[in-house]
Amino acid sequence: MLKQTTYSYHFIALLMVLLLCFIINICLGSVNISFVDTLKALFGIATKDSSNYYIIWEYRLPKAITAILVGGGLSLSGLLMQTLFRNPLAGPYVLGISSGASLGAALLIMGTSLFSGAFNFSTFNDITLAIASSLGSFLVLSLVLVVAAKVKDTMALLIIGLMFGSITAAFVSVLSYFSKAEKLQQYIFWSFGSLGNLSWVQLLIVALCTIIGIFLSIISIKPLNAFLLGENYAKSLGIGLQKSRYTIIVATGLLAGSITAFAGPIAFVGLAVPHITKQLLHTTDHKIQIPAVLCCGAILMLVCDTIAQLPGSVSVLPINAITSILGAPVVIWLLVRKRKMIF
Repeated sequence: MLKQTTYSYHFIALLMVLLLCFIINICLGSVNISFVDTLKALFGIATKDSSNYYIIWEYRLPKAITAILVGGGLSLSGLLMQTLFRNPLAGPYVLGISSGASLGAALLIMGTSLFSGAFNFSTFNDITLAIASSLGSFLVLSLVLVVAAKVKDTMALLIIGLMFGSITAAFVSVLSYFSKAEKLQQYIFWSFGSLGNLSWVQLLIVALCTIIGIFLSIISIKPLNAFLLGENYAKSLGIGLQKSRYTIIVATGLLAGSITAFAGPIAFVGLAVPHITKQLLHTTDHKIQIPAVLCCGAILMLVCDTIAQLPGSVSVLPINAITSILGAPVVIWLLVRKRKMIF
């Protein structure tokens, strides 16, 4: 009972930090908006400067919500993969889903160089790019599910997923070699990742995929806890290994695939946040871990986005660079301080 009360305090603290980071993220940017005006705009109250309302609702609020969905979704998918493969180095992209999305984007952006201008990239927009990325990730996910039906060894599935990623990365390399400089630059900018390009409709799609992924994760809590002790132990509890693996893979595909399609391949978060959460809460129980990684991932992404947008400046740094620069030292410090990894 005492332990549950302690976790309740942890979650209250995490939610308060999340709310604070959310408000700070919306307040800061190239245009200075006061805390009071920000709260007024969020609650639909008119401010002295009418442009503040437009900036918050059309730019900053969607970007902040995107950061929460991206951070939470990638962190949760990383936790699922680390548990399924019992590998602390596994992340949301080990099954090649991100590489599939990158291949879809590369075919759309750089493929025009190989097909003699049969397509004109100027007619494409963020929606078609997201569709191409989604199709690429869905294709790789479908192949992984087919292989999962044939392969019973989880580690073999991990290796096959990595091979899918290598194959798609090879195709991207070939496209990069033959593409024009301007197309290559467009693809590189996409690969940096971005939280600020989503419309409310696109945000709704990502939110729906994230909610479904979270739901599938919640119904898989018992199998996930059992997988920590090995597949033989899970089988002894009467858990259907094949069905559970399918559910976990589909949840990861929805989370990582939709996020990569709309926000680009954002690295490090899915790998690091589960370890940070385990060190903070000292538990591997997924009933505690799932909501905790969602909160910690959202907090980390909001902090990284706040730093990346360089408050008071019109410049915006690549979000991928900030997540690694900010997150890696934190994980190193936690592991050195604890001297062992909880897994």
